[in-house]
Amino acid sequence: MSQPADASSHIAFLDRYYGRQRRAYDLTRRLFLLGRERMLRNLAIQPGERVLELGCGTARNLLWLAKREAAATYHGVDASREMLTTAADRVRSSNVDVILSQHRAESLTSPGMLGVSQGFDAVFFSYSLSMMPDWRGALAAAMSCLRPSGRLAIVDFWDMAGWPKWIAEWTRRRLHAHHVHFDAGVHDWLRELQGPTRQLHIAPVARRWAYLATLQPATPPRSE
Repeated sequence: MSQPADASSHIAFLDRYYGRQRRAYDLTRRLFLLGRERMLRNLAIQPGERVLELGCGTARNLLWLAKREAAATYHGVDASREMLTTAADRVRSSNVDVILSQHRAESLTSPGMLGVSQGFDAVFFSYSLSMMPDWRGALAAAMSCLRPSGRLAIVDFWDMAGWPKWIAEWTRRRLHAHHVHFDAGVHDWLRELQGPTRQLHIAPVARRWAYLATLQPATPPRSE
């Protein structure tokens, strides 16, 4: 099954897809969306920070963070109105402060579109980038919303190179049928952002079932 040809058809697909399963989404994804808590812990959210999830789905990750650091500000963006309906219900029932907006990730050109003037301290994707047809645009948007001193994190499906070939091939076919595609170009794109002021770390999760990528300010060398 090929990916939708344009933004409007992709949003329509997302609403049809998640409209049928949004209430059971978190329960059914628990066993194979691996590494999410590891990524969230590594973000090390501090009091007063501004946090953005692109492709926030049911707001499960943002609520996880907010319950552990309530003194930060949390924003979630998703293209699917159906998923945001579930997210809003969960935010209300959890009695935490999460601001939700409907946007395609790649449509964001500045944090001002989300009412944030000076950018976010942390921006992350959790198994959402591989469902975005324009992942380059989504990553560029993430960087445009990030403060110079901020950090970007991604957890998503990888090449499953550590798994038996038949399992990897079967899983990839299943993922592709649901419009989920890993593109090795993502890692190349991120490597281009490395430099004197930023360092990139890419780690495998569960024998390359997934990867965890973190782009953060470089640690200044210690003075002798």
